[in-house]
Amino acid sequence: MRAAAIARYGVLADPHRDDLQALVEVAAMVADVPMATINLITEHEQHQVAVVGFDAAVCSREDSMCATVLHEPEPVVLSDASEDPRFAANPFVTGELGSVRFYATHQLVTPSGETIGTLCVFDTRARTITTERRAALQALADRVVDLLELHLRSEELALAVADLESARKELQRSNDHLTAFAGQVSHDLRGPLTAVSTSLMMLADDIGTQSSSDSDFLVTRALSGATRMQSLIDGLLSFARVGGELRREPVDLVTAVRTIQQDLAVDLVGATVEVEELPIVTGDPVQLRAVLQNLVANAAKYTMPGEPAHLTVRGERRPGWSRIEVHDRGPGVPPEQREAVFRPLVQLDSGAQGSGIGLATCRRVVESHGGRIGLDASPYGGTLAWFELPD
Repeated sequence: MRAAAIARYGVLADPHRDDLQALVEVAAMVADVPMATINLITEHEQHQVAVVGFDAAVCSREDSMCATVLHEPEPVVLSDASEDPRFAANPFVTGELGSVRFYATHQLVTPSGETIGTLCVFDTRARTITTERRAALQALADRVVDLLELHLRSEELALAVADLESARKELQRSNDHLTAFAGQVSHDLRGPLTAVSTSLMMLADDIGTQSSSDSDFLVTRALSGATRMQSLIDGLLSFARVGGELRREPVDLVTAVRTIQQDLAVDLVGATVEVEELPIVTGDPVQLRAVLQNLVANAAKYTMPGEPAHLTVRGERRPGWSRIEVHDRGPGVPPEQREAVFRPLVQLDSGAQGSGIGLATCRRVVESHGGRIGLDASPYGGTLAWFELPD
């Protein structure tokens, strides 16, 4: 509707527009007349939002000359409006409100095709206008709409910039809180982990020569796991902090999977893990190992009822990038939910262990490496979790 189109431009609420005023002055000069106006016509009124040669006013739609011909297919140009039956009795012609004789009006049509008003030039004496001047007035009428659209887009852009600034401030606030949280978590986790590591080392010293090969293996394995856990905590917390930078070095994913199998020994009890060829990629070894460990742990967690986990880990190397895949034989993830699981705190299985932040962290790590991550259906019938990394 015309009223809605006019309201979008906001001119009636703030009619003092220098750009429109300058354009209507140019229109008067082009037509070589003393008076010109830009009219916006609502359902009941005509608003003169920019004028030259007289004082702007608001009149009823019934009195408006331009409202009478608002929907004419072409501009209306009259040498003497008093001789036209459409205007002979109009108060702007009879002397009641004005004594218009020469009259030329060009419709203002929005990009959506809505006619919202006119660019009108007129004189109190009869006269003619050349074809060239008429064409120039039509071009100016088009520029009126262009100015309205430009102002509207500028306001929309300003709002978008304000929203972005607000989002930036919110992100900064969240990052500040994350930094504080990371420091606290670092303190809370390192203490117990240090106690575990110290106790294990004391246990190893205390056992000494009395230890069996099995106890040596178990203690050594526990110490190795604690050391890797410390490295993982340090790396993840460093990445969580604002400005945390990733190390970039060659990462042997075959070696990473071997250590992951050791660390997930309890989760993988009874599971079959097939490890096919995996590429050497470039990235942060701690971060990428954390991603792969999360995907393997998820694959082991979601199985068909009564069946042991069966995982396949494979990779593919192509010019410029590498792809790593983890397949399971579980129930799978419906297509409409494969994106949602990467949002923080989203868990499809409310009974599953975990906080629901693992895949969200994986996405953040992979994207920080310039890569991408996703879920698809596995040809084995379960879920295919994959991520791709550039060289």
